[in-house]
Amino acid sequence: MTHFDYDLFVIGAGSGGVRAARIAASHGAKVAIAEEYRFGGTCVIRGCVPKKLLVYASRFQDEFEDAAGFGWTLGERRFDWATLIANKDAEIARLEGIYKRNLDRAGVTIFETRAVLEGPHIVRLVKPHKTVRAKTILVATGGWPNVDPELEGAEHVITSNEAFHLKALPKRVIVAGGGYIAVEFAGIFAGLGAETTLIYRGPKILRGFDEDVRDSLMEELPRRGIRIVTDKVFTRIEKTAGGLVGHVTGGGRLEADEIMFAIGRSPNTTGLGLEAAGVEMARNGAIKVDAQSRTNVESIYAVGDVTDRVALTPVAIREGHALADTLYGGKPWVTEYEMIPSAVFSTPEVGTVGMTEAEARAAHAEIDIYKARFRPMKGTISGREERMLMKLVVAAKGGRVLGCHIVGPDAGEMVQMAAIAMRMGATKADFDRTMALHPSAAEELVTMREKWTPPKG
Repeated sequence: MTHFDYDLFVIGAGSGGVRAARIAASHGAKVAIAEEYRFGGTCVIRGCVPKKLLVYASRFQDEFEDAAGFGWTLGERRFDWATLIANKDAEIARLEGIYKRNLDRAGVTIFETRAVLEGPHIVRLVKPHKTVRAKTILVATGGWPNVDPELEGAEHVITSNEAFHLKALPKRVIVAGGGYIAVEFAGIFAGLGAETTLIYRGPKILRGFDEDVRDSLMEELPRRGIRIVTDKVFTRIEKTAGGLVGHVTGGGRLEADEIMFAIGRSPNTTGLGLEAAGVEMARNGAIKVDAQSRTNVESIYAVGDVTDRVALTPVAIREGHALADTLYGGKPWVTEYEMIPSAVFSTPEVGTVGMTEAEARAAHAEIDIYKARFRPMKGTISGREERMLMKLVVAAKGGRVLGCHIVGPDAGEMVQMAAIAMRMGATKADFDRTMALHPSAAEELVTMREKWTPPKG
């Protein structure tokens, strides 16, 4: 009979790996986990959590400006980057400690070292230089920011990893990219007072989002001082005595103190020994898995961003939980990827769930669109011109709400609640029958009655 040191060995202590380890241990499995950097993964250490703390910081300028319209007189204001980063670091350290304590309380053996596969059941620990045998191995090593290695001067740019640890707030920042991370960091830097430029290879930021959402952000971000340069990419980065110069397609140049690349992330699989273990991977390095998160090697599984399915923290958590329940809890289930709510913590914020208008038109013979653009109540006295967007995409036959898209304050909070109703199959009639909460921005979701029709011509 083959001897195994562990029932489950998890490589990577991010959200998905930690959830799988804890749940498996709660079901009685003997579990170990290895992490070479810090516990909590990208989301907790250098992703969602620290990023949102910086977003909060960047929005205080709005509050100071809006206060005057409500009768407040404020004195001298001064922002200190070092204080923000120190407080952010303290909070991240606190959260990391919670992750470790929860694993320890669950009875999971912790190895703070790099782990490499040496076979379907063998894991080599770099420190303390030993190998262990596990009946099942889970790879949950997440993703890593992309930087074009062929770009001349790429060594001079930073990614979101380094942005969280800058010694000082740059006076001039260029952010390359047009997705979640790029748009969010552009808002952070601009809100904190940096001269900010967003450069994107396409004609419009937030590819894959509803077109009205994209158009709304393209209109609102420049009002906040963010310069958006579209249809261009860097051809080389030059370091000069005055900072950095980014040369772009078409012969232009952009000057900055820091250039941050947020052009996507790739599965973090390099050097893990996956090839030696016989694990099949996609061209971009993602681990191929089935609905149960199992690879082509029966004993090896993978969850989270390393599989390149849906790169969101709550998705990785559910994948890890499903795997542990299925293998060790006698409760088999799989993660469903429909109606996943998501938010872009830009300013203004974006919240979205379900189909975009384009997706709905492709999937349904006929759809109805309901949308409203208005200035939030707070802006009427503060004088802020920013406008909200509320949009519902509805199936004409049956009236099911297929998509909900919001741009404006607390959009993510509203969409999370809308997602519950939509997951249950709510129709537009259900929304209409729901009593409005007045005065609120969210009441627009249940008071929109007129179908939107595109302008003629």
